[in-house]
Amino acid sequence: MPKTLAEVENVSTTNHRDIIEAPVLSNVAPTRKDRKGIMPNTLVDVESVSKSYQRNGLRIPVLENINLSVPEGEFLALMGPSGSGKSTLLNLIAGIDRPDAGNIIVANDDVTKLSESQMADWRAHHIGFIFQFYNLIPVLTAYENVELPLLLTKLSKRDRDEHVKTALSVVGLSDRMKHYPKQLSGGQQQRVAIARAIVADPTLIVADEPTGDLDKNSAVEILTLLERLNEEFNKTIIMVTHDQRAADKAHTIRHLDKGELQ
Repeated sequence: MPKTLAEVENVSTTNHRDIIEAPVLSNVAPTRKDRKGIMPNTLVDVESVSKSYQRNGLRIPVLENINLSVPEGEFLALMGPSGSGKSTLLNLIAGIDRPDAGNIIVANDDVTKLSESQMADWRAHHIGFIFQFYNLIPVLTAYENVELPLLLTKLSKRDRDEHVKTALSVVGLSDRMKHYPKQLSGGQQQRVAIARAIVADPTLIVADEPTGDLDKNSAVEILTLLERLNEEFNKTIIMVTHDQRAADKAHTIRHLDKGELQ
């Protein structure tokens, strides 16, 4: 039987409803069909979504009538030129922004119907963010940066410690948990950011140009880690990238151009 991440770390897990109802990560290997040949459930369903912004009194359309379905266990890459709407679509799916029209259903929740406070709580439970520039807090150690999302929960200090150490172990930084961001390489900082993204076992990982600020070797390490999260721990990942080599790691590649999904 495959091990859970908690078993890998030989730590107990919590059933606390406010954060996790299962091990930190479970590693049921994803496939397009399960062992009985049944297609996986749809995790993300974008329905007729449009988005525009106002600038100097003018309406600037960014996305027009976008439809997209993402099954559980998928690794999807969104590609397209700058200004094509890739990051806007990612932000809409992650509940950071709201569409002008259409619906976005993630994990059976229509995020377009949530209030601001409901949206914040929903993101904390369902979304793991990975950014191009890491977004680590310089005055906090790697451990403290990874712990941040858990401080908003009712987990005990002991449970938080187990979750953080497990996440840092998965990204290969157990020996760097007391280091500050300036003491880490770019690749190591991005791994800390990934540990922060997975520490609460999110339903969906969204990654916006996760290798865009890295050298070639570090980029390969990060992409290998994302592959592992997808293949070994069954994490659903949506990644925005300009890099064809990064996109080639995904199961599926979709292109956005002039606000239209191809």
